[in-house]
Amino acid sequence: MAYDTGILFREDSYLKEINATVLAINDRGGIVTDQTVFYATSGGQPGDTGFFIRDDGSTVNIAATITGETKEEIIHIPAADQPSVTVGETLTLRIDWDRRYKLMRMHTACHLLSVVCPFPITGAAVSEDDSRVDFDLPDAGVTKEDITRKMMELVEANHPIFTRWITDEELAANPGLIKSKNVRPPSGTGRIRLVCIGENASVDSQPCGGTHVATTGEVGTIHIGKIEKKGKENRRFRIRIGALPEGV
Repeated sequence: MAYDTGILFREDSYLKEINATVLAINDRGGIVTDQTVFYATSGGQPGDTGFFIRDDGSTVNIAATITGETKEEIIHIPAADQPSVTVGETLTLRIDWDRRYKLMRMHTACHLLSVVCPFPITGAAVSEDDSRVDFDLPDAGVTKEDITRKMMELVEANHPIFTRWITDEELAANPGLIKSKNVRPPSGTGRIRLVCIGENASVDSQPCGGTHVATTGEVGTIHIGKIEKKGKENRRFRIRIGALPEGV
């Protein structure tokens, strides 16, 4: 059976630690709790790592986080040779915050890129220092210098970032919110989470279940490291942390 996990990062991406109760342990040792701050791999963003603290002070290192039978069931995967927990046990769940915060910054950077390059998205992958977004764009006609400058203008404007929820019907009535060419956001639950940038979402609004920073300024200095041709109609833009190297 599938369990519903209270997914706290949807409302507060900055929550680092909570107490939770073990609901189930699957046949591969994956741990399901009643609530969690651990993000599960989805939408191009890797799942969180971290550890659980038991009442006796021992720890269980968590190597990965994935979804289960539904998107509402979050499964925490322990590293090899960890202490066993039991159903009903209360644990303290703590994410690797340094890693998560880097992923939050980079995921938001990907959204900023989608604002600067308003073309259908055909793929994306978020990582700590080097992320990518693929666009349906036959002829790039842009330079990494131009894109970097426009992204940094959004960063330096320090726009607020917030989430809100809409219904399946509202999304159907506003198809322009969907930037992905081939993948639609999950529907059928009755509501869709939007990540919005700018006062009253003046800069951007798009369906997303990922974790993001609270302002564009938190993204920090970023640049486009490379624009690659991937097939006849695809261009891959690579986002990297730090300033654009001179003369590259």
